[in-house]
Amino acid sequence: MILKFLIWALLFGSVWVAAEPILPLHSVATDARKVALGRQLFFDTRLSRNNEVSCASCHQLATHGADNTARSKGVAGRLGDVRAPTVYNSVFNIRQAWDGKAIDLKAQVTLPVENPKEFATTWPVLIATLNEDKAFVSAFTQVYKNGLSSDAISDAIAHYERSLITLNAPFDLWLQGKGSLSEQAQEGYRLFKYYGCINCHQGKNVGGNMFAKMGTFGDYFGDRGTPIEPADYGRYNVTGREADKFTFKVPGLRLAARQTYFFHDGSEQSLTGAINTMARYQLGRSLSQSELEAIEAFLESLVGQHQEMTQ
Repeated sequence: MILKFLIWALLFGSVWVAAEPILPLHSVATDARKVALGRQLFFDTRLSRNNEVSCASCHQLATHGADNTARSKGVAGRLGDVRAPTVYNSVFNIRQAWDGKAIDLKAQVTLPVENPKEFATTWPVLIATLNEDKAFVSAFTQVYKNGLSSDAISDAIAHYERSLITLNAPFDLWLQGKGSLSEQAQEGYRLFKYYGCINCHQGKNVGGNMFAKMGTFGDYFGDRGTPIEPADYGRYNVTGREADKFTFKVPGLRLAARQTYFFHDGSEQSLTGAINTMARYQLGRSLSQSELEAIEAFLESLVGQHQEMTQ
């Protein structure tokens, strides 16, 4: 027991942190040269047909790593099938995309390239376009000896995305005994655990590490008032298993307080509404106004910092 205490103390600064279902965020190892190349590519519209959009078009880093629409616009203004999730802290997700179709960040990069609703191009065309930029090719081959390829481009962007971690959130500092947290936020965290939100939203990213059915205690899709679309089947579209219908990767909540649309379908436009919907359909509960405000205060305390963020 003494040895365990010492290990916890060295890793987290207190035994209390290790006992909590949410742990502070931390940076992960990256190659600085690959991160720099990945950042350039992340903002480069040449990755799409006719230079129309970039990764940053849907994942706006100045705010919360997604965009302010229910569904993002790709090439020719085509709308995507689901709401763009935040790219911040995505390195801690068990898989990428709402249905988990990408095993990791590197695999996820390939998804929008040939998607007609997103970049609407092909890898050969994309690589040929980038090869026309001799300065970029020179810089790229200094890091990737075999030059431009789909694998190398995906790897560089993935390295950049691994660096997008929002550190020093008030909640994390409080967990580590390095800062204070308002009584309202602490009450929100207590309620978050007491009512069972923590069963799906835990770990470093306060989610992102499991899949869950949308509508455990009610017919979410029936009540939504709009027809069921293929994307609504979620994980089923990847596995083909009937049990996976309407199941999605649980989103991380680190920047939920900064979002403007919620859920895979972007059907909710307020944090209060999102909490209410989750309480009703995932927990079978109805929350009071004071409880809602307390949970909102807790979610606000999860917002950390990153040099790309301005809001």
